[in-house]
Amino acid sequence: MKNLTGVTLQTLLEKANIGVVIHNWDTKVVYANPVALKLLRLTHDQIIGKDAKDPQWRFIDEGNRPIQPENYPVSLVKRFKAPLNNEVLGVTDSKNEEPSWFMVNAYPELSNNLEESFLVVTFNDISEQKNLFSYSAIVDNAKDVIIVTEADSIDAPLSPRIVYVNKAFESLTGYSKEEVIGETPRILQGKDTDKGELAKIRKALSENQAINSTILNYSKSGHPYWLNMDIFPLTNKYGEVTHFAALERDVTSEKYYADQLESKNKGLKEIKANLEAIIREKTQELHDANKKLYHHAYYDELTDIPNRRYFIEQATKQFSRANREHCVTLTGLIDIDLFKQFNDNYGHAVGDKVLVAVSNTLSSFFRQEDAYGRYGGEEFAFCILITDDSKVMEICQRLKDKMSQAMVTLEDNTTLSITVSIGVSVANVDKVTLLEDELIKADKALYDAKSNGRNCVKMHNP
Repeated sequence: MKNLTGVTLQTLLEKANIGVVIHNWDTKVVYANPVALKLLRLTHDQIIGKDAKDPQWRFIDEGNRPIQPENYPVSLVKRFKAPLNNEVLGVTDSKNEEPSWFMVNAYPELSNNLEESFLVVTFNDISEQKNLFSYSAIVDNAKDVIIVTEADSIDAPLSPRIVYVNKAFESLTGYSKEEVIGETPRILQGKDTDKGELAKIRKALSENQAINSTILNYSKSGHPYWLNMDIFPLTNKYGEVTHFAALERDVTSEKYYADQLESKNKGLKEIKANLEAIIREKTQELHDANKKLYHHAYYDELTDIPNRRYFIEQATKQFSRANREHCVTLTGLIDIDLFKQFNDNYGHAVGDKVLVAVSNTLSSFFRQEDAYGRYGGEEFAFCILITDDSKVMEICQRLKDKMSQAMVTLEDNTTLSITVSIGVSVANVDKVTLLEDELIKADKALYDAKSNGRNCVKMHNP
């Protein structure tokens, strides 16, 4: 250590159990002992030569607010040339979510030449104490009883020793905090406390395991009460079990009324079972009704394929996906050729069979992810995503041919063939397109198909 006196002093600092950091008067670090390096999680090379303005320092106050370099302990000591005592600050770094908390003391080691003076900072880790008592106001005023004991020994008669009880404990047991600190929870047990439950608790604690138990305890005046307890181990930052905590709730009233409730419980269970059966039945009826309503709202009643409303909803999603993924959309309208003649010549029942035959063909032709439906009357619509727009006419021609294979059989076994006209539009892959615009284009193409002799496919050509 440059400019420090004596090997004995250096040996003392190296073996000290607190962190020691020594700065030149310009705040550059000239020495840090092993404890300081460990607490700050830095190497010798990472700290030596760094001054108070170095960006690696990240200190926070007790309100978790960042501390500016001019308010670091070493900066304050330099500014006022006076010691700083018992300052609490936190240190954060990118590898740890929780800050480390230090109790810091600092003082100036002044010489005649100010530039040859030193700034000495000492600190020790108070993270455990800080974390332990930051929630003390909450647990102290909790409604449930809270007890904390040491975990060093759990064997009778003196251990485990109580180190903390809250106000709810004092209210329930009649013991004051001062009377039980250092005592064992066994002072609350009596002749009717279940020895089997106590053995289960002891086994769990000996294995550092959490346990839930209900036992009979006694107040300071000898009044019995029942407690439901959740006991669990507490660990330090190294993962070592140091204490056991118990969250306890007074269940005396529940135990007292349990027998009376049991005698009436059979009838209540029957009523409950009947109510549950009724609820299940009504729930199923409601589910079925909702399912029918949904189907009626989104599917064509005659053909059982998506109606106009559902088609538009699904096709709109196709366009959103196409615009997002830069796919090509093929939108088409299908019209049954000379449909009015089916109704006029054979009756509306046959016309309905024609509509069903066309719908069944659509269902077998398109994939599950495609959008299609009855658009209105004898008109149907579809919207699909394709990767190769050169295949458009091939797809549409296959659809038209598939429709030509659909037949309707009359009562006299006469078969009627069906033909359709198809108008399609292909959306530009590089341009954001709306469904409404494509349907208008497809409708114009459909008009061209019907004007050109029907039973054909026409593509919109802008």
